[in-house]
Amino acid sequence: MCGIIGIWSGDSDLSNAVENACYTLHHRGPDNYGVWRDVSAGVVFGHTRLSILDLSPAGHQPMVSACGRYVMVFNGEIYNHNALRSMLDLQCWRGHSDTETLLACFAVRGVEKTLKAIVGMFALALWDKEDRKLILARDRLGEKPLYYGYMGGAFAFASELKALRRLPGFSAEIDRDTLALYMRHNVVPTPYCIYKGLAKLPAGTWIELCGAAFKRRQMPEPQVYWSAISVAMAGVKSPHVFDSDEQAIDSLEAFLRQAVAGQMIADVPIGAFLSGGIDSSTVVALMQVQSAQAVKTFSIGFREGDYDEAQQAKAIAKHLGTEHAELYVSPEDALAVIPNLPSIYDEPFADSSQIPTYLMATLAKKYVTVALSGDGGDELFGGYDRYFLADMLWRVFSPVPTGLRRLAKVAIQTVPLKMYNSLSSIFSPYVRHKNNLLLGDKLHKGAELLDSRDGPELYRRLVDHWVPEAVVLGGVAPMTVLDHSWPMLPSPTEQMMALDAATYLPDVILVKVDRAVMAVSLETRVPLLDHRVYEFAWHLPLQYKVRDDVGKWILRQVLYKYVPKKLVDRPKSGFGIPIDSWLRGPLRDWVEALIDEARLQQEGFFNPAPIRQKWAEHLAGKRNWAYHLWDVLMFQAWKEYNNG
Repeated sequence: MCGIIGIWSGDSDLSNAVENACYTLHHRGPDNYGVWRDVSAGVVFGHTRLSILDLSPAGHQPMVSACGRYVMVFNGEIYNHNALRSMLDLQCWRGHSDTETLLACFAVRGVEKTLKAIVGMFALALWDKEDRKLILARDRLGEKPLYYGYMGGAFAFASELKALRRLPGFSAEIDRDTLALYMRHNVVPTPYCIYKGLAKLPAGTWIELCGAAFKRRQMPEPQVYWSAISVAMAGVKSPHVFDSDEQAIDSLEAFLRQAVAGQMIADVPIGAFLSGGIDSSTVVALMQVQSAQAVKTFSIGFREGDYDEAQQAKAIAKHLGTEHAELYVSPEDALAVIPNLPSIYDEPFADSSQIPTYLMATLAKKYVTVALSGDGGDELFGGYDRYFLADMLWRVFSPVPTGLRRLAKVAIQTVPLKMYNSLSSIFSPYVRHKNNLLLGDKLHKGAELLDSRDGPELYRRLVDHWVPEAVVLGGVAPMTVLDHSWPMLPSPTEQMMALDAATYLPDVILVKVDRAVMAVSLETRVPLLDHRVYEFAWHLPLQYKVRDDVGKWILRQVLYKYVPKKLVDRPKSGFGIPIDSWLRGPLRDWVEALIDEARLQQEGFFNPAPIRQKWAEHLAGKRNWAYHLWDVLMFQAWKEYNNG
């Protein structure tokens, strides 16, 4: 895993600026760095290296092709690079790095054919010295980040914004429309960037910038070589037919084994995150069965019983025979991470599970350089509770006329919160996170869904946070994929899964993991996001994913071959922390400072009234506005750190 940066100025040698910017990416690649320049074109590439394959100087980047025409900087791993080498049949390999393989493929086969042939995760830049052309590309599902855009008279790109901030021409002007999107989604969705003039390259795309377009300062249009939604639509149109459930289960297991085996190749120590859930347990089980030695596994736990997952992970690790390490985190440990979040995440990011993710990465880095994770299982196999909730709600609501649903919404929200909350004790024995049981809060929030015009609008409301125009001054949220027509898929559940794979997965889950692990120079790999697994999963009829109102049915069957049901069949729990109580307790002074009414008015980004109202209700214990408040707090903390 690495960090990449580059600039095309046309007539200036900005080598010193790029070298300086490389220092900001040291955490992504602490083992080595390099700078390459084409003085005549004004092109400079920089690279910081976390050595995983070919630890020798033969893997050094920026790398020039054997023919001398192409230069590349590359962040990621190509898992099938040995197979690609055998297909190229070249005789003069300098080393055994996947970087050299990838560069040779571009030289021999061209860009688009190479992108479609490789299996892996990556963000890369390729400079064609002969045609004076710059190419940027990103992996199919968006595991690796890439920002780009014009800065002054130059075109620049980098793995993280902190590197671009070091280059001449950078403007720190915040895009208020993008801020509105952030407040709606709790992240900045692709292709938008919090800074005006910059963008994020979408997953599964590449761009090409030639000299003529560069002179006109024309932003290149991303070209799609693979689309998560298109693959989903194609898969359901040609479903696999199996003779039995066992045949389907065995077929999935074969794809998963192939993906896991390919991602276990490394020249450094390797391990896995183990939460005790279906996804990570499946990955670890398939690692262990294909390993000659005990796999190193890692989990963290909290002393607060409602949030502790470590015991289940420990039991699964013991059954599988892994070499397991766990860390019990105190509130003080977790709270100590918060001041570092603006530096780690580089752009406003408000998924509070970023904290335990970082702590897990810190633990794993003590033992390994690479860790496999189980991310992606929910999007591929129908695991999120919200799929069932949205589907159930729409089936119940849709036959009722909209007018009656509006009346029901008003009626529910008219009843005082205290009256509902007085009934909470009746339900508390049946709720996992008892501290979050505010019945009135849940009913009032649920009532907001009642007058949804259709299933897609209901789902958008279910996953949205703020109504951005009510809180962001001068900002109007642009359209995103969630606002467009939903993909033509047979069921609402499949529609939600496909949209999450195209949005929530790359913009939330993978951003959270990438920034957290790279902050401690740890590489993660995600076998469930091998595109061959993804494509196979979408050829599976929905009955193999959701059966008897249980998600991930077929993935569970694979896991049951290795782990007893009693160890893994338990209520689904997110990778959470008690952020709601922390805001009222040890974080209260920090919150007050960041959302002080006078400060908000002076800074001029937010309307203070709705923020202060939610804070007052949260403090009083009337409502749980932790997620909404975390959105505001993470932006305020980010702005304070980066913009003063």
